[in-house]
Amino acid sequence: METIRMDKEDIRFAASLLMEGSVVAFPTDTVYGLGVIYGDLEALNALKKAKGRPDSKPIPLMIESVDQLREVAYMTLEAKKLADAFMPGALTLVLKKKKQVSNEFTNGRDTIAVRMSDDPFVQSLIHCCGHPLLVSSANRSGEASAMSAEQVLEQLDGAIDAVVMGKASGTQASTIVDVSSDKIRILRSGAIREDDIWRVLKEEV
Repeated sequence: METIRMDKEDIRFAASLLMEGSVVAFPTDTVYGLGVIYGDLEALNALKKAKGRPDSKPIPLMIESVDQLREVAYMTLEAKKLADAFMPGALTLVLKKKKQVSNEFTNGRDTIAVRMSDDPFVQSLIHCCGHPLLVSSANRSGEASAMSAEQVLEQLDGAIDAVVMGKASGTQASTIVDVSSDKIRILRSGAIREDDIWRVLKEEV
């Protein structure tokens, strides 16, 4: 497979590839992302194959708006607090999924991880697609996260359909917070400090 190189100005071409089921890498506000269109199981499996991603680790959903979040997951009070404070941004929320979300897209789990990037290109890309994207970090599983297109190609050239050239605007992956139950857990430390997460959760509505 030849991995197509494109620029951010080719956003409509990138969106068309995604809508056709391609696996595309692109820069985000955290690290480089590797995405496919939500709803295409074949594309999702191709993404997992390219990364060597084990089925035990579901792929997060990247959304354009909180309205899209509400379409796929249930918002708790704690989730709303964090979304109001940090979305869009480097926060991934793990939430109870709604019934219309097929278990095939969550590896059989009753939860789904959701993030809204504050990168204008990513927001525009999702808007052009008309659907959320399933997005993981653009690297082989177990390897370092890529921060540039060149680093993506070092690991995935020939294994993915296309890459949007550039650099990620962040330096760390997103902070992952599980708010799917009464016991809130920070599953991964990231760009948003844990102290700031707990501070927001303690604030009165």
